[in-house]
Amino acid sequence: MSRKGPTLEDVARQAGVSRATVSRVVNGIRNVDPDIQELVRHTIEQTGYRPNRAARSLVTQRTETVALIISGAGDTYTSRVFADPFFGRVVSGVVGYLRSHAMHPVLLVAESDAAREQVVEYLSQGTADGALVVSIQASDPLPEMLTAARIPVVLFARPEHPHTVSHVDLAHAEGARLAAEHLLARGCRQIATISAPQSIPAARDRLDGFRAALASAGVVDVPVVEGNFTLDSGAAAMAELLSDHPDVDGVFAANDLMAQGACQFLRERGKRIPRDVAVIGFDDSSVAVTCRPPLTTVRQPVEKMAVAMARLLSEHIQGMHTEPVSVLFDAELVVRESA
Repeated sequence: MSRKGPTLEDVARQAGVSRATVSRVVNGIRNVDPDIQELVRHTIEQTGYRPNRAARSLVTQRTETVALIISGAGDTYTSRVFADPFFGRVVSGVVGYLRSHAMHPVLLVAESDAAREQVVEYLSQGTADGALVVSIQASDPLPEMLTAARIPVVLFARPEHPHTVSHVDLAHAEGARLAAEHLLARGCRQIATISAPQSIPAARDRLDGFRAALASAGVVDVPVVEGNFTLDSGAAAMAELLSDHPDVDGVFAANDLMAQGACQFLRERGKRIPRDVAVIGFDDSSVAVTCRPPLTTVRQPVEKMAVAMARLLSEHIQGMHTEPVSVLFDAELVVRESA
C-alpha cells in the first residue's frame, strides 16, 4: 500500500480483478457480475480505499450533490419554514438517505420569482444532479421550470398538475376521515374544523375528506375557519369558532401547530380538553407530544416520505424512470389525551 492510502490498483490486486472492473464498480456502471461487485465492495472496505470524487465525476458526469429547495412566496416565508417542525422532519429524512448513499445536499431557498430564476440558472450549470422541492404553493412554477431545464426533480406533496412531475404524497382525505370518525365515536356532535389555505391540494383533500365522513354520518353543517398553518392562526380560528358556535364540542385542525393554538385558546377560556371540546391535529409532529394536553393527531410519516422522495430522485438521476412517478403513503390516527 502507498503512503497516500490505498489506490484503485491496490484494490484490483487484492480482489484479483482488473483495474477497469474496480473502476466500473466504484462508478456504478452496471455491466459487472453481482458476485464480482460484492467482492470488489468487500475489498474496498478491507483496504479502506476512498474514490477520488473529482475523477469519479469525470467518469459518471455526476456531482454526487442534490439540491434541497424550499420554495414559497413572501418575505416572511423563510422564517416560517424554519420555525415549522414539519420542514425539519423533511430535512432529516432527506439528509439521512443521501448520507447513506454518499450523496450530499445543498440547501437553496426560492422565496420569490427572481429567486426561482436564480435557482434554475444555478442548477443548469451542473452544480447538482437533481432537485428535491418542498413548497406550500400548489401553483409553484419551480418544479416545471426545473423539468423544462432538464433537471431531475421530485416534489414533496401533489402539485396542481400531478402528471407533470414526480412527487411523494399522503392520502390526506383518508387521514381526515379517520379524524372525523374518531370525534363521532367520542360522542361529539357539534363538530367544527380549522382548515389550511384551500389553494393547497392537501388542504382541500383534508377538508373534503373530513366533511364527507361527517356527511355520511348525517352531520352536514360543519363550521369552517381557515388558518395558515401557524399556532397564532389556530388560536384566532378557535376564538372565531367559539364566538359563533359556543356549543362546539369537537375540532379538527389541519395541522398540529393550529391544533396547539386551538388548545391554548380553549384553556384560556376555561374549556376542558377533551371533556368540553375534543381536539385533533394532523402531522404527528413534535408539537403533538409537547402540546397540553398531548394531541390526538393524524400521523404523516414525513421522514419516510422524505426518504422515498430522495430515493425516487436518485432513481431518476440513474435513468430508471423516464416518466413522472407518484408515491402515496397511508395515514394513521394516533390517539392521545386531546381526543
